[in-house]
Amino acid sequence: MSGAFLPEGLTPSVLALVLVAALVAGWVDAVVGGGGLVQLPALLLVPGLAPVQALATNKLASVFGTTTSAVTYQRRVHPDLRTALPMAVVALAGSFGGASVAALLPATVFKPVIVVALVAIALFTAFRPALGEETALRHSGRRHHGTALAVGAVVGFYDGVLGPGTGSFLVFALVSLLGYDFLQASAKAKIVNVATNLGALAFFVPHGSVVWGLGLLLAAANVLGGYLGSRTATSRGTGFIRVVFLVVVTALILRLGWDVWTENLRD
Repeated sequence: MSGAFLPEGLTPSVLALVLVAALVAGWVDAVVGGGGLVQLPALLLVPGLAPVQALATNKLASVFGTTTSAVTYQRRVHPDLRTALPMAVVALAGSFGGASVAALLPATVFKPVIVVALVAIALFTAFRPALGEETALRHSGRRHHGTALAVGAVVGFYDGVLGPGTGSFLVFALVSLLGYDFLQASAKAKIVNVATNLGALAFFVPHGSVVWGLGLLLAAANVLGGYLGSRTATSRGTGFIRVVFLVVVTALILRLGWDVWTENLRD
């Protein structure tokens, strides 16, 4: 089914399920990232859809949603593009490299490490209530931009290899390492996330992994969710984003932790 337009055996009920998942994923992704936690598992329920096709089709839908969110944030929050755009360029290259590695290494190699990292992030955020309340940059000049580029490269590579929680990792890094508040961090994370999705697609499209018809249908739902989520985030502010961030990170811990547990049981 390489490069198929719609999967064979896709029923109206399953299509409705994945469209609702894409709408919710767009909203979550716009606020704090982590929409893949909702959208990718839904895609894996589609009959006959291989895991690599699910991952590639997820990226196609997500790039539309994240672009919508990025544009909405840009209009309402005006994030500093001098930091966000260089991060995005480096993240795109990292994501392309990660996607090429994804074909060689199983996700089981990365998941235990990611679960530990997410637990540390959740605890760090929960026990530091002042974290991300207001922008107080940690560095300036070359050190600031160097740190931003390093974050873009690492998180971009991760997005290409595995993906779930990319936006959340970006938001946390922008808050904790660079000193942005949660609203500004979310705005910049969306710009970088557009690039990581494009980088992964640059690998997946030539390999015929994208299911175009399904991906474009999901993209429409993702766009609506992304628009609503970014408007909600900008109107509710940093405190709201922090709460949603903790909820999403906890859900990621539970989901990936369950994956690790069941994979170890099978072994």
